[in-house]
Amino acid sequence: MTAFRAALFDLDGTLLDSMGVWEKVDVDFLAKRGFSVPADYVRIISAMSFTEAAEYTISRFALSEPAAALIREWNDMVAHEYRDNIRLKPYARAYLAALKSRGIKLATATSLSPHLSEAVLKNNAVYEYFDCFSFTDEVNRGKEFPDVFLLASQKLVIPPRDCIVFEDLLAGIKSAKQLGMRVFCVHDKHSRDAVSEIMAAADGYLYDFKDAPLP
Repeated sequence: MTAFRAALFDLDGTLLDSMGVWEKVDVDFLAKRGFSVPADYVRIISAMSFTEAAEYTISRFALSEPAAALIREWNDMVAHEYRDNIRLKPYARAYLAALKSRGIKLATATSLSPHLSEAVLKNNAVYEYFDCFSFTDEVNRGKEFPDVFLLASQKLVIPPRDCIVFEDLLAGIKSAKQLGMRVFCVHDKHSRDAVSEIMAAADGYLYDFKDAPLP
């Protein structure tokens, strides 16, 4: 048993089995402009906010398009998948329900855009479980910094020390730990290259939500 009053969830790669969709977006988006995906590109942008990722992409590939146009194109490319096809990780819905039944407050702490977050959570019938939603674009910095996790705890009016976080990225795990939050990594194959570092940084490692801690 782990004492906590709130649970904060990353979405892509943590609550959602969605990283494969973004892998295809990277390939198709860059191929359309005559580029292949560099080996370090996904690792670099994975912890960024949408705005940061767009600005980085523009700079790296010397694109003439504004950041807003890139974000709009990325959202358009995945809208159908998030609205209709992307599913939760195994046992995630049951775990959210178990937390709510115990009076735990739930929030997102995600780099995903608000409209995609709403679409996918509603399609998976878990939108109503959440008490609030926090996004990296609200704080203008990605998960290399703890801002989005702090924002979520502030919206819930629950101090960071009473929050548990579920995340798949090493950067997010380290940032949430800076606030004194307990952090569990949820396994995702797209983070496998950093597994040893993740295990060292996180308070626990979950292969699915069946064994996720309850208060």
